[in-house]
Amino acid sequence: MLLVISAPSGAGKTTIVKEVLHRFPSFRFSVSATTREMRAGEINGIDYFFLSKLEFEKKIANDELVEYEEIYSNYYGTLKSEVEKALVLGENLLFDVDVKGGLSIKRKFPQAVAIFIEPPDMEVLKERLEKRGSETEEQIERRLKRVPMELEKGAVYDYIIINDELKRAVSEVFEIINNKMKEFPGGTKTY
Repeated sequence: MLLVISAPSGAGKTTIVKEVLHRFPSFRFSVSATTREMRAGEINGIDYFFLSKLEFEKKIANDELVEYEEIYSNYYGTLKSEVEKALVLGENLLFDVDVKGGLSIKRKFPQAVAIFIEPPDMEVLKERLEKRGSETEEQIERRLKRVPMELEKGAVYDYIIINDELKRAVSEVFEIINNKMKEFPGGTKTY
């Protein structure tokens, strides 16, 4: 099973992804490649594959990416080799990607299940971004300007979950996964 989870920054996607990986140990996290600087505590090959801009552009030119996007002057993308390896091994793969990347994955792998996590409203989203304390006011404003595009593209995902209450949103994601797992050979209920 290929599972795509996307959301605007601050909508709770990372928390939900962690809950899914905890509850469904059969899923492997799809590690994305990026050209952004490594943050304190991050590990190459675990959190991201950290590449130089030149290395990333070579991968684009050689068609080595399932999807990629340039966001805030950095590239982010999914390596084809990682997806192919999971498919060959029959692994369940979880993608934590932006909405455009999710749509690219869905185009290339129509069997992928795409879940879009939507914030309850813009005010709550802004509050969540400010509470993180990891970005400047300018960076927060840049992220908020992307939200209308993300909501528009997210509207075509297989499922939309409004994260106004985290516990309920996580439960809805679990329910979708359980129902979809039954459609796959050997799929069993895990929740």
